[in-house]
Amino acid sequence: MSGNVALDSASKLGDLLAQLPLNQPGQWSDIELTARGLADGLRSKNVEQQTALGQTLLPQTLTSLLKAAINNTGDTSAACKPATFELLRVAANLCMDHDGNRGVLLDAGLPQTVVGLLESYADPIQPARREALPISVPDLKIVKTSIGFLLNAGVGYDAVKDRLVALEAAMTILKLSTAIYPLGSWQLDSETSLPGAPEDLAETWALRSSLASWAWRAIEEITGDEDSQQPRPVFGPDALPLLVSQLRAFLPPYPEPPSAFSAPASRRSLVQTDLDIYEQVCGLIESLCLDWEDVRLSLARGLTFPDGEHGGVECLSELLTFVEKGDYPPYWSSETPGERAAKEKGFDLGKGALVKAIVEVAGEEKNTDTLWDDSDAEKPGGVFVSRMVDWIRTYKSLKAGTRDDLIICATLSLGNICRRDAHSTAIVKPPILLGPDLAALLEPETDIKVKHGVIGLLKHLAQSQGNRAALGQAAVIQRLALSQIWSEKGDMVEIIQVSAIGVAKHMCNGDIDNTCSLILPPKPDSPLQQILELVKRSDSTATKSEGTRVLVNAAKSLWTTDPKTLDEEKVKRREEAMAAIATEPCVSALARLVGRSRRYPTLVNEGIVALSLVSTHPNGGTLVLDSVLNPLPTEVLRSTSQPLSAVSATEGSPVVGPRRALDMLIHVLREGSNVPVEVRANACALLGHLGRKGVVAENRSTDLQRMEESTRELIEALTRESEAPGNAKVVAAAKRALEAWTQ
Repeated sequence: MSGNVALDSASKLGDLLAQLPLNQPGQWSDIELTARGLADGLRSKNVEQQTALGQTLLPQTLTSLLKAAINNTGDTSAACKPATFELLRVAANLCMDHDGNRGVLLDAGLPQTVVGLLESYADPIQPARREALPISVPDLKIVKTSIGFLLNAGVGYDAVKDRLVALEAAMTILKLSTAIYPLGSWQLDSETSLPGAPEDLAETWALRSSLASWAWRAIEEITGDEDSQQPRPVFGPDALPLLVSQLRAFLPPYPEPPSAFSAPASRRSLVQTDLDIYEQVCGLIESLCLDWEDVRLSLARGLTFPDGEHGGVECLSELLTFVEKGDYPPYWSSETPGERAAKEKGFDLGKGALVKAIVEVAGEEKNTDTLWDDSDAEKPGGVFVSRMVDWIRTYKSLKAGTRDDLIICATLSLGNICRRDAHSTAIVKPPILLGPDLAALLEPETDIKVKHGVIGLLKHLAQSQGNRAALGQAAVIQRLALSQIWSEKGDMVEIIQVSAIGVAKHMCNGDIDNTCSLILPPKPDSPLQQILELVKRSDSTATKSEGTRVLVNAAKSLWTTDPKTLDEEKVKRREEAMAAIATEPCVSALARLVGRSRRYPTLVNEGIVALSLVSTHPNGGTLVLDSVLNPLPTEVLRSTSQPLSAVSATEGSPVVGPRRALDMLIHVLREGSNVPVEVRANACALLGHLGRKGVVAENRSTDLQRMEESTRELIEALTRESEAPGNAKVVAAAKRALEAWTQ
């Protein structure tokens, strides 16, 4: 179409607009024909022509004509629909790849008018439909072209997108798309619900599926959910029923495809559209749960109050059901092996996104009391908790069925919920008693993602003092060692290794039975020896420090337990475990903890305390003296992002330790107010005890003298420190050390 013809058509549309009040016969047909010619001409890319038309009154004319068509409820309303369709085509082509025309159409109010048109279709719709909305082909074309116009108008043009966000256009489009093309609805009795010849039926479904594809492209554009853009907050909890209901297409039982789609070729495009939209639905649910607290809270509330929250749609319950029971549709079997594999991969990725969404809902702190419910004795912990527990129990035998996704979802979700002692204890104690089920999952062949979830949950549970005995009875420490998480092949997942170390560390804290399980029998493959070997070969501060802290807790538990409270068998095991710790490898590991932890006084203190305890063993004093005086191996440590209770998450790299542990003790004594009082006092106590007669072998007097000469002046200075707050403890410890040396 030449520029003059296009301008003439635009002018004629203006004339027809002016004549509308006359209500002449055939006026809407004239508008339809004129707009069709103009729209067809604009299909050929001609920027100059687009610009020229945008500078005329055409944008205002289009807006006014559309408003007139929308408001026409008289005898000629049916004739308005073809004209409306063509006017929308003109608008869509006018702003295609043309920011100038996007701006003038926005100024003319056309996007706002089109959104109003779509709202008139969307308002009567009941959400979460399973069957496709009955709608005529002319109306389908109007809705589809309206969405196409909004898509063209908003691509890369923030002013239009901002207005569409303000008008909640994305929600309107989502409502229409999910009603006109519910995923899988073409499988239902289309001949009855959408009568017509088979070829007409196929054409109608092709129109519906392409409308849905355009709708999701428009939603993606409006939200700005691209790598280079920040997502716009266009959806909230009210979108959840629309999104979740789309997953029902992938739940059994599956209907037999109608005769119009019995052949694989006849349904191929519909099957692909279903999968494409499914992936977008799953991704959107995940992003909503990640980004918006209101969505997380709404999903949790809806589990108990679906009528008040989601219009009767049990959104979270349906998500759980889909993750558990959703499967590949049987008609995928007719695809080629490559196509089927690609579809299965996309389906599994979508499920993975929903698992993340569920875990995020459980991780919302405000949801803890909502998701945990003690009102039903048949479902301890409530509907959500009992379902997670059932998943673990049902699918823990990985050899019987590979449902790793459910184990991962359940363990991560329970780990989020069990941050309170009361909930943590309830998971471990009867009637739930989950410890043995979790321990059973710790096998060498268990998938590393499953290990991550199980070990993370166990770490939460082990932090509660009341759980440690029960977890010990479930042989959790032994099962961790059996799982080979601390072996060399586990080194690629350091964060999980450190988490497993954390389980052992907590379980040994104040529990002598668990401590003995960690240490005995003292074989190369014992849990403690596996951890010490990991500490030795690792270049991670997190792994080295946390691994050695297991040894610290073990020493504290053994040495501070009164043997009078134990039976004969436990006394014997305690003595064996103490002897196993009072060995060169263990004592050297403690000395290295002291030596490398200059930036972390808490770790230095823990190492000093453990060395002091071990030095009281008949074989311990000389070993501790050697570990303090001997040169430490040079350790160049990389930084780590794994946060620890006493280790910073932003360490410098490399970190090189001091020459001897004694050098760190000297640093502690010298630094005064820069070191906590407790650390300085404990350093004095260790040095004093080593110098006490009989603690160190008599033939090591020369080494003992070296130690005393290196520290005497500093300790004597501490005895003269002022009685400032806290200093009294240091002064007393220093005096006791000097007294011990003179005995």
